[in-house]
Formats: sequence, C-alpha cells, structure tokens
Amino acid sequence: MNPPSEPRPAAPDPAAAAGPPQSGSSASIIGPLRDPVFRMLWLAWLAANVTMWMNDVASAWLMTSLTDSVVMVALVQAASTLPVFVLGLPSGALADIVDRRRYFAMTQLWVALVAVLLGVLALTEALSAPLLLALTFANGIGMAMRWPVFAAIVPEVVKRPDLPSALALNGIAMNMSRVIGPVVAGALLASAGSPYVFLLNAILSVSAFFLILRWRSQRKASALPGERFLGAMRVGVQHVRESPRMRVVLVRIFLFFLQTTALTALLPLIARAIGGGAGTFTMLLAAMGTGAVIVALFLLPMLRGRLDRDDLVRWGTVIHAVAAVVVVLSPTIWLAVPAMMIAGMMWLAVANSLTLAAQMALPDWVRARGMSIYQMALMGGSAAGAALWGYVASHSTLAIAIISASVAGPLVLLLTRRLTVGGVADEDLTLTSPISLARPPVIELHGDEGPVMVTVEYHVDPARAAEFSEVMRETRQARLRQGALSWGLFRDTADPGRYIEYFLDESWIEHQRRLERFTNADVGLRARRLSFQLGDELPLVNRYIADSIDR
Repeated sequence: MNPPSEPRPAAPDPAAAAGPPQSGSSASIIGPLRDPVFRMLWLAWLAANVTMWMNDVASAWLMTSLTDSVVMVALVQAASTLPVFVLGLPSGALADIVDRRRYFAMTQLWVALVAVLLGVLALTEALSAPLLLALTFANGIGMAMRWPVFAAIVPEVVKRPDLPSALALNGIAMNMSRVIGPVVAGALLASAGSPYVFLLNAILSVSAFFLILRWRSQRKASALPGERFLGAMRVGVQHVRESPRMRVVLVRIFLFFLQTTALTALLPLIARAIGGGAGTFTMLLAAMGTGAVIVALFLLPMLRGRLDRDDLVRWGTVIHAVAAVVVVLSPTIWLAVPAMMIAGMMWLAVANSLTLAAQMALPDWVRARGMSIYQMALMGGSAAGAALWGYVASHSTLAIAIISASVAGPLVLLLTRRLTVGGVADEDLTLTSPISLARPPVIELHGDEGPVMVTVEYHVDPARAAEFSEVMRETRQARLRQGALSWGLFRDTADPGRYIEYFLDESWIEHQRRLERFTNADVGLRARRLSFQLGDELPLVNRYIADSIDR
C-alpha cells in the first residue's frame, strides 16, 4: 500500500493567502444557469420542490377536512420536516460515500412511490388523519435524503466565485416552487380534488428522476477504499462540532426557523380566519414565494454588497416578525398578501445568508454531512416551531401564537448577538494536491491496523509560549475536523521550549485518509506553526501503530 505523504514545508501560496472570493460578489445572479449541467440539475431541483409544496398544500388542506384539531393541522408541517431531523446525518453520510448522481435520482423514485400511495388512498377515501400524518412523514423522508446530496453537488458543478449566485438560484427554485406548487395544487384542489395533486406529484418526481440520470458525474479518484458508514457519520459530527463557524450557523438557523415556522404552520387556519378557502391559502403561500423570488433576483446582490451576513440575519428576522403580525391581524386578504410578500423576502435573505455561511465553512469531502447537519438544525427548528406554536394557538388564539413567535425571534437574537456568521473572511477550504510521507513505514501495515499515534516535536522560544498555545488551539480543532480521534499537547518539564503534540487516528487507512483532507487553510495554519520552530530543522514527526499484546 502506498501511503500518501506528509505535507512538506512550503512558501505560502499567494493565491491561497489572498483567500476565497467574498460572498458579496457582484457576479450575475443568473450566471450559473449558463452552465448546462447546473441548469439541468437546477430544473430537477425545481421539479422536486414543486412536488414538495404541492404535497404539503394538499396534505395541510386535506387535514382540515379530516379533523378539527388545530394541533393535527400544525403537525402536518412537523411530520413533513421531522424526517430531516431524524435522518439528515445518515443521508448526508451516504451522499459523501456513494455515487451522488444515483443517490439523488433514487430519492425521486421514493417520493413518486409515496405520492402514488397517497393518491390511491385519497381516491378510495381510505385516508384518516393519523394515516395522512404517517404518509406525510414518509414523503419527508424523500426530502431528508435529497437535500444533503444536492447541497453537496452544487459547489461541485459551479465555480467558487459563482457559489453565492448558485445558492441564490436554489433559493429562487425553492420559492418559485412555493408559487407554482400552491397555485397548481390549489387549482387541482378546487377542480379535481386532492388525489390528483398527489398523482401529479408522482409524474413530476419521475420526470426529475430522468433529468438527474442525464448528468454524468465524475467521482474524485482515490487509491483509498471508501469510508465506512458509521465512521463517516462520526467524522461528520466531529467536523461540525470542531468548526466554530458551523456551530454558530446551526444555532442561527434553528432559532430563525423556530420563530418563522409559526406563520407557515398556521397559515391554513389564518386563511380560514380571513374568510377564505383553499384559494386564499394558496394565494398567501404564493405571495410569500413571490416575495422571495423578487428579493433573490433583484435585491440580494445589492444587499450583500451593503450588509454583511449578520446584518442580513438581524434585519431579516425583525422585518419578518413585523410582517407576520400584520398577516395574522389583517382583516382582509389585500393587506395580508403584501405582508406575506415581505415575509418571503426576509425569509429568503436570511436563509440564503446562513446557507452561504455553512457552505463556505465546509470542505468538499465532508460537505454533504455538514449540510445534512445544517438541514437537521433547520428542520428541527421548523418541526419544534410547528408543534410549539400550534400548541400555543390551541390554548389561546392564532393571533397570540403568531405575536408570541414574532416577539420571541428578535428577543432571542438580541440575547445571542455575540454569535456571528459574518464580518470575517471565509477560509479557503480547497483541497491541496496529493502529498507523500517524508518517512514511509518500513514495516508491513494493513489498512485496518490501528489506532495510529502521531507525535510532533516543536522547539519554541518560551517568550512566545502564549502565541504558540493560541495557534495550537486552532491546530487541535483542525486535526479533529480532519477525523483524528483525540489530540493533546505536552510541555517538557526539563526544557520549557520543547513541546510534544500528539493525535490519534482510528486506523492506518484513516490516517492516510486524513492526510488527503488537507486544505489551503490547513497549509496556512501549518506555516503559522512552523514560524515558531527554532533553528533550521523541521519539527520531528513520528508515527506509531498500536501493537497487540498476547495476554
């Protein structure tokens, strides 16, 4: 087995030192659509989201005819989003270790199967409220499977400077579907009935399946075998846990959806309170989607140029809260519709800012797992918000539930104001070229042998000990993000300037895999560590393999 190498000392790469393009790029918002691969995948994503909204609209409205329970109506959205919270990480791990094209395509077949089952049961009038919730949950499994893989595919098929625009286009697709889906579903609900909404979903899902199969993806070549499923999940969780930026993003997206879900989860009841039917409900949803599309197409580039991500999150949260209060207190649909458009604008601005922050904080090798955890936080907030505000509404009024959510959002934002997702340059997480071990092993090793202990010996000026410790704190996070099991730093009691860093990898193959995960940011961090080394010699690196001792 030919092990990959240890990174050799090198002069800083000027391109890497310059850092990645900033999120406020002025690139055309529709630029990525000129690429035929992205355009085809974007159309498949649009179709997938149209089916999701059509299913949610039909299920939510059908539930109002199956039961009078406010909680059951609110739980339709919770059932749709809860699978993402439960299955997000396993689906992200699969998306990182299997062929992403086939996996993405299979998610559409799953959704089509559930849609056919819903349509048949609705046609035969065999649906009950609990069964509808169960099948809504099953449909949500399809979303849980497809969202991480698509989030990982986008940075793979677009250039880094185009990523903000590509993510905005994904938001446009999501919100165009928020317009198209409810309008089509509303028309079918009014004319033919809910069974035909579900059957149309099946047709659209199959169409998306064939679109995805037209993409010929190229998997990155590696001499190493694929990651194991459970190990991939462990590394994904560990990577996110050791990433300060990702931790903040997860808190932000959970809190934002915990607040904003009150409006969407209770919208069918708000529509009835205004005095409308299915048409009013779909009009309000379409208004929200229209507002999101408008801000993505015409305002986001300008907003990103003038405000950082934290500003967009603050203003978006506050304005969305005000708009939600206007909607629930509105005596007429003509006031509620423009308020829903404003709510949609702010929803997209905040969600796009936080999604971009998450994408910029993840290297490609763990992107699907990281984005699946991001999705779990998003949908966890959404599911918790639907249940919470539905409970509040059932024990008070719709207005009190929406106003409570609208007050809670900005208040929590104020209490967590020190948590930032912007204001600093994004790290360059592009993977470096393959590297070779400076001292290859002279004993025969098998891939599953381990654990492997690596020690690195540094000689540092004691006067710079505090600076060195700060850099080593960052080093600890970097080693653990790459997959190391544990890390430690020891100081020689007889020589104050001598330090020994150690870390453990699960096996020899995992050690080699970790060496393939070095990014330009890791190279820069390594250069900072080496700047403390006294003398001309590099830090001494040793590797040890666990030895079995017969008892």
